[in-house]
Amino acid sequence: MPAENFRQLLRQDRAVAVVRADAVPDPAELCRALVRGGIRAVELTFTIPGVLGLIETAAGSAAQHGATVGVGTVLDGEQARAAIDSGAQFLVTPGLRPEVAEVAVRASVPFALGALTPSEVGQALDLGSTVVKIFPARAMGPGYLKDLLGPFPGVKLLPSGGIDAGNAADYLRSGAFAVACGTSVVPPAAVAAGDWAAITDRAGGFVAALPAGPAGDPR
Repeated sequence: MPAENFRQLLRQDRAVAVVRADAVPDPAELCRALVRGGIRAVELTFTIPGVLGLIETAAGSAAQHGATVGVGTVLDGEQARAAIDSGAQFLVTPGLRPEVAEVAVRASVPFALGALTPSEVGQALDLGSTVVKIFPARAMGPGYLKDLLGPFPGVKLLPSGGIDAGNAADYLRSGAFAVACGTSVVPPAAVAAGDWAAITDRAGGFVAALPAGPAGDPR
């Protein structure tokens, strides 16, 4: 997936679902449940046992469920290559990982490097990050994004950590390009139990709480 296509997906949906669970019994059905709720970007993390096999299954059935499937918590180049070989369409890191950036750039796969400070945001941009993940966002609050956009106007920020339906709109109005939602939308217990209807409901509720208008519009 070209970087601009990934940005366009986030511009339209304004959300990425981050999945962490002890088990994912049917990754294709998980993706379908999230798409039905309005979230098409699905990040399965390396903390999930057997995540590469899950990516293969989910990516292989993308034409049926319509999700764009990526891998998160990518820590090194080896993991990045394995994720891409398994079909990951985007990569996400918890912090600055130059090896991951190098692999993703060579493979023309979009990626989001984790950053927090202005120096780290600048480094992420220098490394070619498609969007910059701000983590942990909960520790800084929505107003911090406005501060970052001062020296970095136009940077595509993706806050992650502690985002839910109650505060997602605040982050978007403060300048986030999109937001990453985790356990509030995809609780590990619901994922492990295959409760897809509940996940669709949670995703729909999250999307309904977002401000009207595509990402990047003045708030």
